[in-house]
Amino acid sequence: MNDYYNILGVERTASADDIKRAYRKLASLHHPDKGGDTSKFQEIQSAYAVLSDPAKRQQYDNPQPQFGGMPDGFDFNAIFNIFGLDPRQQQQRRPNLRVSIWIGLADVITGGPRTVNLVIDNVSSNVEINIPAGINDNDNIRYQGIANGQDLIVNYRIKPDTKWLREGTNIITDHIIDVWDLVLGCEFVIQEPTGRSLTLTVPPKTQPGSMLRARAQGIPGKFGPGDLLVRLQARFINPISDDLVEAVRKTRNL
Repeated sequence: MNDYYNILGVERTASADDIKRAYRKLASLHHPDKGGDTSKFQEIQSAYAVLSDPAKRQQYDNPQPQFGGMPDGFDFNAIFNIFGLDPRQQQQRRPNLRVSIWIGLADVITGGPRTVNLVIDNVSSNVEINIPAGINDNDNIRYQGIANGQDLIVNYRIKPDTKWLREGTNIITDHIIDVWDLVLGCEFVIQEPTGRSLTLTVPPKTQPGSMLRARAQGIPGKFGPGDLLVRLQARFINPISDDLVEAVRKTRNL
């Protein structure tokens, strides 16, 4: 914005008479008919037109849209729309809510809904979220607009399981059976983390430490569910009879 006081060479406290005298002097000096610069003369005219009118001078000293702000008809919404923004959303946007929750291995396998208690604007509220199946420990999931229009960011922590070990999308456990079941073969039932029963078959002549695999019974993943693995540990019968000892001795001597 042009400094009209500077153009006329007067102080901002100048009186109406001071402004008029300064204008007459400069207008005479820069008038085009006397060889003056036309653009400079027009600047002087504009400055005098504003400062000589008490109402316009007051508006100039205390800028209003036509002098110091945006021009009439300026559309802020159009600027927001250029960038794909809704000005109402910009004004109403509130900070994200954050919460950390603990889940078990069963929740990781099945996923599904979970109710979370939040305090929003000093009011306790229950919000339902959906746990993504196959989630990893310390993952952050954003739920948009779920909490009174605010985004909720949930940090998931997975409790260690006392029986099952997670390796990627596979789950692994140890199972103890009698040594004769390893030799002769058998079937047994095991409960996987969600509580579902699964029957596994041990082939005859299985070595201790062997791994049984139930395919696609593990944790969901990007390329499909992983496997459920059971490591077999041998347990010898107790007590051991004399007849058994003698039978083993004879077998070794064959």
